[in-house]
Amino acid sequence: MNFTGPFGISSRLALAAAKVAELLGARNDFHRATMAAYWQQGLDISDRTVLGGIAAGVGLERAEFLANLDDPVFDGQVQADVDLAHTYGLSGVPALIFANKYLVSGAQPLEVLQRVVAKVAGEQE
Repeated sequence: MNFTGPFGISSRLALAAAKVAELLGARNDFHRATMAAYWQQGLDISDRTVLGGIAAGVGLERAEFLANLDDPVFDGQVQADVDLAHTYGLSGVPALIFANKYLVSGAQPLEVLQRVVAKVAGEQE
């Protein structure tokens, strides 16, 4: 993990970029590459140039990717996700929802997650 930053940046454009990558058929590869770019390489994922490089690195055509990124429909999709999260009472990350009814918010010990999984599994029996 890169502990030098960048910190305090907005991931909003990267979230829209992930929507574009999904449209173009590279959702999982783009997600992995974006996480590595930020957490391992310390790159600024709020920067269009960085996102274009990530897209090219996973086999997407840079110009097509960036042209799609300019389409406001993708930011609208991100806003819809944010609105849905707020209806669940989420305002930060990490947040995990199990079985559409149990919210685990914040970084929790493994034991907490194991208890929730066991509870959900017990309810499905």
